[in-house]
Amino acid sequence: MKVLVTGGAGFIGSHVAEALIDAGYQVRVLDALLPAVHTDKPAPVLADGVEFVCGDVRERTTVETVLHGVEAVCHQAAMVGLGLNLDDAPAYVGCNDLGTAVLLAAMARAGVRRLVLASSMVVYGEGRYRCAEHGDVTPGARRAADLAAGRFEPPCPRCGRPLTPGLVTEEAPPDPRNVYAATKLAQEHLAAAWARATGASVAALRYHNVYGPRMPRDTPYAGVASFFRSALAQSRPPRVFEDGAQRRDFVHVRDVATANVAALRWTAPDVGQPQLRAFNVGSGIARTVGQMACALAAAHGGPEPVVTGQYRLGDVRHITASSHRLVTELGWRPVVDFEAGIREFAAAPLRGEQVSR
Repeated sequence: MKVLVTGGAGFIGSHVAEALIDAGYQVRVLDALLPAVHTDKPAPVLADGVEFVCGDVRERTTVETVLHGVEAVCHQAAMVGLGLNLDDAPAYVGCNDLGTAVLLAAMARAGVRRLVLASSMVVYGEGRYRCAEHGDVTPGARRAADLAAGRFEPPCPRCGRPLTPGLVTEEAPPDPRNVYAATKLAQEHLAAAWARATGASVAALRYHNVYGPRMPRDTPYAGVASFFRSALAQSRPPRVFEDGAQRRDFVHVRDVATANVAALRWTAPDVGQPQLRAFNVGSGIARTVGQMACALAAAHGGPEPVVTGQYRLGDVRHITASSHRLVTELGWRPVVDFEAGIREFAAAPLRGEQVSR
C-alpha cells in the first residue's frame, strides 16, 4: 500500500514516514517546507525509500498529482501552537482548515477512502475534573484576574471548591479554547463530513504533548518541550509558566508515529454508524510541566528551570490522556520510557540548529 504523508518533512510527519517505511508501506511525502518550521528550507530529514514532493496541501493541482497511486493518507500538515492572538486566526484557518478541505475534496475525486488525521488534545479544552460534591464537572474559562493573582486551579463551576483532575477520554465533549484548538476541531468535522459522503474511514489521533528528536527550535509556534530545550541549548534556564504544576501527558514522537501505523488498520463500521473514530495518543502517565522541565534540565546538564508565575490566557490548567481505546482496539502501546526519551531529547539537535559534521 502506498501512503501519502502530508507535512511529512516536519517533526512528527518525518517520524510517521519512517515508521511506515519500517512497517513495509510505500511512502510519499508532501511538504511545503514553511519557514516557520524549516528555516531556509533545508533538505528534509527523511527515511530511505521515501518519495518527497515539495508543495502545499492548499494547492489543488499539487494535491491531485501526489494522490496518484495512493491508497491512504496520514494528514500531518498543520500550523501548530496556541494562536498568539486573533490576528493569527486567518493563517491558522488557511493552513489547517482550508488545507484539509482541499485535501479531502481531492481524495473524494481520486477515490482514496482511508485517512489518519493528526488531531490534538486541545479540542477538549480543560481536561477531566471531579468535584467531591458534584461529581464530574466542566470548569469555565480561567479569568485573567485569578491568574494574575496566582490562582491557577479552576474551581468547581457550581460550588467554587477545588477540583481533582483525571484522565480525559474520547467521550468528553469538545471545548476548544484558542484559535489553534478551534481549527483542529474543524478538521475533525470536515473529515467526518467527507467520510459520511464517501463511505470512507477516518481515525482522528488526538496527540497529547509530543516531544523528541527533530522538534523545531524556539519559535512562536513551538511546544513547551521545544521552548525548554531551546533555552538549555543557549545555556539559559527553562522558563516555566504559572507554578509549574500544570498536568500534561508527554508522549515520545516515535510512539506517536507507531500510533499512525496502527490507525491505518481502523475501518469504519457499517453504513449508518460513525465513520470517524477518535483516539487519544498519550503515555497514560500524568506529569507536571515543572517535572518535565527539571528532567530535561538535569539530562542536559543544567541550568535549572525558573518558575515565573507568568501565564497565557489560551492555556488550560490540566489535560492528561486515557489512551485505553487505542490500546484495546488497535493493539498500540507506548514503548519509549520517559527518562530514556528525555535523555535522548536533551542531546538531540533541534530542527533549525546548526550541526557540525
